[in-house]
Amino acid sequence: MAATFTRMDQSTAEEWMEIGAQTSANQGRVADRMLELLRSLGEITDGFATDQLTHCLQTATLAERAGADDEVVFAALMHDVGKAISVPNHPAIAAEMIRPYVRPEVYEMIRVHQDFQGRHYYAHFGADPDARETHRAELTDEEWALAEQFADQWDQIAFDPEYDTLPLEHFEPLVRRVTARARM
Repeated sequence: MAATFTRMDQSTAEEWMEIGAQTSANQGRVADRMLELLRSLGEITDGFATDQLTHCLQTATLAERAGADDEVVFAALMHDVGKAISVPNHPAIAAEMIRPYVRPEVYEMIRVHQDFQGRHYYAHFGADPDARETHRAELTDEEWALAEQFADQWDQIAFDPEYDTLPLEHFEPLVRRVTARARM
């Protein structure tokens, strides 16, 4: 049954129960869309030695090989997916996309990753390489440590065209598993 209301203030509980059931039944499309966006990053290099898909795959590969848990590996894979839409605010886009599927410290890791990674390149643009410090008061010690590990040990070194990077197909089951359970 499709809803018949044209305004939410005229909807019924029964219609919302059906909408909720259909939304739940179609949760698999979240993984499909995320994987499509990731694939689109293969078209974006913007002057880097690897395309952005390879960079995301390499970051996730490094995280997985370091023993990171599923949510962190998923976030590492998705961390630059916002670049498919907009480079300047890509961390915010990616962080909000993954937010329902990861714990708060993993969300924060992605939300602040550009400023944390900035330690390795902001000076080249005349920006503050210690921009991560602007997040010191808002992050817990656990969030800080995870963001630092992500930026310094995985993200900033993941531009090597010769690295043995795992393919997207390797991560697809992880994307499907993690996105199958949304936190509202």
